[in-house]
Amino acid sequence: QVQLVESGGGLVQAGGSLRLSCAASGVTFGSYYMGWFRQPPGKEREFVAAISSRGGITNYGESVKGRFTISRDNAKMLVYLQMNSLKSEDTAVYYCAARLIGTARYAYWGQGTQVTVSS
Repeated sequence: QVQLVESGGGLVQAGGSLRLSCAASGVTFGSYYMGWFRQPPGKEREFVAAISSRGGITNYGESVKGRFTISRDNAKMLVYLQMNSLKSEDTAVYYCAARLIGTARYAYWGQGTQVTVSS
């Protein structure tokens, strides 16, 4: 059974930092691209960042470029999202997701972790 469990969310002041973690189980972790998405209150879910199966390729949503960094540790089956210079508009539920190499869809999702940035 595939499970993705996010942690590390919370309340932070604008300008602060948080690091989110996502622990995977039940998958061959090195065969999956991993992504972070977020859903702000009252808005659609949006792409935040993604990382290739071995970590050599990353890409980011425009609104987080230069502030967020995605990374992964395949030995520990973890993916991280380091968030710096947080803004109130970063407030959202953040989701971890997994996409099997060679497929177009993120098939597995975590339950989400709340990030609230106070201004």
